[in-house]
Amino acid sequence: MDRKLFSKDFTLVVIGQIISLFGNAGVRFALPLYLLNQTGSSALYGTVTACAFVPAILLSPIGGIVADRVNKRNIMVILDFFTAAMITAFLLLRESGSLVVLTTAALMLLYGIAGAYQPSVQAAIPALVSQDDFMTANAVINTISSFASLLGPVLGGVLYSVYGLELVLRVCIVCFFLSAVMELFIKIPFARQSFDGGVWKAVKEDFTESIRFIRKEKPVIGKGLFVICGINLFLASMIIVGLPYMVTEVLEIEPVLANQLYGFAEGALAAGGLAGGIGAGIFAKKLAIQKSGSLIIACAGCVFPIGITLMASSSGLISYVVMTVCCFVIMIFSTIFTVQMMSFVQTETPQNLIGKVIAVILTVSMCVQPLGNAFYGVLFEVCRGYEFGVVLFSGAVSLLIAVRTRKIFERFSAEAL
Repeated sequence: MDRKLFSKDFTLVVIGQIISLFGNAGVRFALPLYLLNQTGSSALYGTVTACAFVPAILLSPIGGIVADRVNKRNIMVILDFFTAAMITAFLLLRESGSLVVLTTAALMLLYGIAGAYQPSVQAAIPALVSQDDFMTANAVINTISSFASLLGPVLGGVLYSVYGLELVLRVCIVCFFLSAVMELFIKIPFARQSFDGGVWKAVKEDFTESIRFIRKEKPVIGKGLFVICGINLFLASMIIVGLPYMVTEVLEIEPVLANQLYGFAEGALAAGGLAGGIGAGIFAKKLAIQKSGSLIIACAGCVFPIGITLMASSSGLISYVVMTVCCFVIMIFSTIFTVQMMSFVQTETPQNLIGKVIAVILTVSMCVQPLGNAFYGVLFEVCRGYEFGVVLFSGAVSLLIAVRTRKIFERFSAEAL
């Protein structure tokens, strides 16, 4: 029987995501920026953000396996309550310990929780909507994520610049608490699977089964994952590390204004994701997975204006505007690509494997993120005064990957059958 898209339970998931992701965006914006402002070191910033990804990599497969064996609603509720408690602990301890250690620990916990949380959200979609609505439902979730990310950094930048870190953290605590309460009322269809032989044995067996499915039964998913890893390593990592560093430390802009402008730049990234999510939802029936390679090429191409402007322009504001506009466009294309890939995976994967397969995809794609963050953190530090070269390098390598792998996506339809 077909289910309508915006049922009560899917609507509650969406509302819970709005609140939770708003808090997530705010705290993940404020903590690294606070560390960068206090130290001024891109190498330290890149290293800390790289370390933050490690728990997400480790916990994502566990989160996917648990999502297939435990009620997904309970996972979301517990993790949101835990996040509120963790931020509260950081708020109380931040004046009594090492800033670097506490910030690293807090970010590692935040990313680890997100790694365990997202497979449950993605795996809940097939249980709440009909297959014909997978693309639209994923577009809605991505749109909500982008909308929360849009408001989080913008408001976070203003609140952080005017009132400091403490108020931002207090607002985020309230967001996670309200999200957990909202999620208590969600009902997600669930068939319990036992942990025969213990949790760790189940983790090993389920992870192995997911890898076998991707490699043997649906190798086209693995090929797409390979492309995602390359782009994460050379393009996404450059933006994650380079955007805050260049806006707040490189461009000749007054410090308080620079922090606010960085918030708006992060907001522009989220706005691009919002536009891409809306576009994916509106044109869900017309977007062909075979054309996804062109989206990656477009993302890589948008990097070059940033590097050229940094090299040729002496105005910090002009460089900032070009950087922000290009990142906005990159996010539009990358979000449409993400929605297409996730919908394709959900369509091609059996219900009892969805959480695990999504977790493997998230885990493998995240594995390269710490390497990329650390690499660009050091590269920007070494190339002080020549940041444009780092940006152009990122664009060139990303474009090469995108062009050489375009045929992978053109063969998706034939290989999926």
